[in-house]
Amino acid sequence: MDTNRIDLTRLLLARLERISADSFWAHRASGIRGALLRVVEQVEAGTDADASYVNYLIECGFDILDKTAREKIRNRINNDRSTPHERMDAGKTH
Repeated sequence: MDTNRIDLTRLLLARLERISADSFWAHRASGIRGALLRVVEQVEAGTDADASYVNYLIECGFDILDKTAREKIRNRINNDRSTPHERMDAGKTH
């Protein structure tokens, strides 16, 4: 795995780590993140990683980021449609 691919993987790891635990995609992101971490550790130990597997993990990671962003936008739009009274009630703690 070349240096650019490792850097991309590390960037993706950092982004996946920031997904909110409240997100529908958090559990899946955690699994992909774990697999990517194992790949990075493997490469750092001097063992080459299967390129097609790494590409698959990277693609899955970016797909999750895309879906999480869409989920966040959809939630914002839905929150904007609520009435001011509903937004006030949502902010109350009991």
